[in-house]
Amino acid sequence: MNYNQFKKQYADSGGDISRAVFLKNQGVMRIKKEKTAVTNLNKIFAAVFSITYNKGYQAMSMRDLSLKTGMSLGALYAYFPGKDELLAIMQTQARAMVKGTLEEFSNAYKDPLEKLRAVIKAHIFLSELFRPWFYFTFMEARNLTTQGFDAVKSIEEHTQKILSDILVQGEKIGVFKPGNHDLTACMIKAMQQEWYLKRWKYAKQKISVDQFTGHVLEMVEGFCLAP
Repeated sequence: MNYNQFKKQYADSGGDISRAVFLKNQGVMRIKKEKTAVTNLNKIFAAVFSITYNKGYQAMSMRDLSLKTGMSLGALYAYFPGKDELLAIMQTQARAMVKGTLEEFSNAYKDPLEKLRAVIKAHIFLSELFRPWFYFTFMEARNLTTQGFDAVKSIEEHTQKILSDILVQGEKIGVFKPGNHDLTACMIKAMQQEWYLKRWKYAKQKISVDQFTGHVLEMVEGFCLAP
């Protein structure tokens, strides 16, 4: 699977994100029509990414968001009570998206090596397709409540455990060599994050997402595979 194949499969997921947010938060949103809600949530999320990329979430005001989306303050408050709630909603949805995708790819393969390759690819490709979401949730995690930050740490640990469990499984059948699989999973995670946090370095070298992913896989397999 290369990036274009992944993109074809998940290209329409942007609307699915907003739809999922609406369905999960119908109890607090004062909007009843799903189509209207999805359209406006798409606008809200895009505006948040644009504004916060330049000045951060804490400096963003509701008036900034109103001007960027073309929606009145009253219309915005129909979707969330305030900035803190909006941040929590976006962080929660981003975590669910990552968790669901990685588990889907992990469960699709039985062979540990194929499973490891698929999970690493899925994470990097997903971060390329939805880079604004990945960048935003990483950079704004510091502004969450204690409970919200604990949830961020929890999903970080969960995605790392998917990797370490694959390595443990592979070691048992002789595919991967023995080692500190928890630490290896942490290092793999750091390489995956490198792609969406420091894209400027790779853009300067004209490195594509497929080239980057292939290099990560070569490094991981070179270190992990049993002789």
